[in-house]
This record gives sequence, structure tokens and C-alpha cells, in this order.
Amino acid sequence: MSGRLQGRVAIVTGAGRGFGRAIALAFGDEGADVVVNYHASAGAAAEVVQALEKLGRRAIALKADVARDDDVKSMIDAVRRQFGRIDILVNNAGIMTRGLFHETPVEAHDRMFSINVTGTMLCTHYALPTMMDRRYGRIINLSSQLAQRSVGRGGFAAYAATKGAVEALTRGLAEECGPHGITVNAISPGGIETDMSKAVMTEEYRERRLRELPLRRFGSVDDVAYCAVALASEDAGYLTGQILHPSGGWVMG
Repeated sequence: MSGRLQGRVAIVTGAGRGFGRAIALAFGDEGADVVVNYHASAGAAAEVVQALEKLGRRAIALKADVARDDDVKSMIDAVRRQFGRIDILVNNAGIMTRGLFHETPVEAHDRMFSINVTGTMLCTHYALPTMMDRRYGRIINLSSQLAQRSVGRGGFAAYAATKGAVEALTRGLAEECGPHGITVNAISPGGIETDMSKAVMTEEYRERRLRELPLRRFGSVDDVAYCAVALASEDAGYLTGQILHPSGGWVMG
């Protein structure tokens, strides 16, 4: 452990599994105290908290549906009361509904937007005043390579639209927040094996994706956590409005 985040307080949404879990644990390993947000996975969130406490970190699990204004406000208020500060916010919570656009119920699209986009906006909205008061903050949003490059045979149009919105929000917020000492960046993974990707990855799709990746292998959640630690660290203080691409070279530049 190098302690790059020693003394920092981080909120990671959707931290019970996948990217969120890996990021929360990586932050704890670097010295941060971590708020583990969850919605439905209470048991998984409790396990992350226990792992963080074993590292000597302060950690709590807070239930909140990031798409609900009252839930998010209550979560941020609880963090302020318990920790007195918010240094890092990782907007990771997200869902994916795959299906041809004209065949997918509108309700499914609405739910994706409410969590992936509105959730990111609400959490940022309520966390920003504390960061502004301290003139310090790191906001890290989770996007997807699908925001920039389509995948053959479709089924991801609405999901890609939500992540495109997240990337546009990232750039806009970076402009607004910079004068307050706050950086805003995004991580856009591709070719990463997670519970979510496995749910939509057929064997044919898996083999085709591997051929498309210059590195010819899938990445792991730890590759994404590495990017989050880098963006949250002091060393990244001059990096804002950027999209990092842990994608095995699928999207470059």
C-alpha cells in the first residue's frame, strides 16, 4: 500500500459488486475511508465494509436508490454527519437492459436513464457543495466504450445513449468545477468481464469480442479500479474533463 488516498473520504455508488466493489477495496487499500452505497445487495455491501475494516479503514454501508432525490440527499447528509467531509465521489451505480431498440419496453429505457444518468447527476448535485466549501474534490463517473463505438448485432443503443450523456456531463462539470479545485473525469471500460457483461455475453459474442481487442484478452475489474485510484490521487490534480479507456485497445485516443 502506498497510501495515495490516506485521510480521504470516498463515496462509491453501487459498491456491492463489480466495478464498485473493486474500486471501494482499492481505495481502502490506498488509505481512504469509504462509504459503500447499495440499493438491493445489502449482504454484498456488508462484506465490502468488513473487508475495508480489516484494512483498518472506516467504512459504512448506506442504502440509497441513486435515482431518487430523497434517497440521495439522505445518503449525502449521513456522510456529512459521520465523516464531516466528502473528498471523492465515484458514480458507478448503473444497469444495462439489452434488446433491439424498437422491441424494448419504454419503461426499461426510462429505468436505465434514471439510474445511469439521473443517478450520476443527483449524487454529484448533493456532494458538490461540501467539496466546494473545502475547495477540493475528485468526481469520477463510470461510462462505457459503447458510448463511442457500437457493437455488431445491436441491442445496446439505449444503454450507449445513457453513457454518452454521462460523458457529456463529465466535460461540462469539469468546466464548472475546475475553479473550485474539483476535477471531474470518467472511466470508459471495454472488454471487461463483470457480472453485468456475462449476463449479455453469448459464446459467439465473446469469441468475436476477443478477436476485436488488440490485446486479445479481456480485462478485469481491477484494471478499472487502477484507473479510479489514479484519478482520485493527488497526482491527477491537473487532469480534468478526460475519459480514460481501459479497453484493451478497442477504443484508442
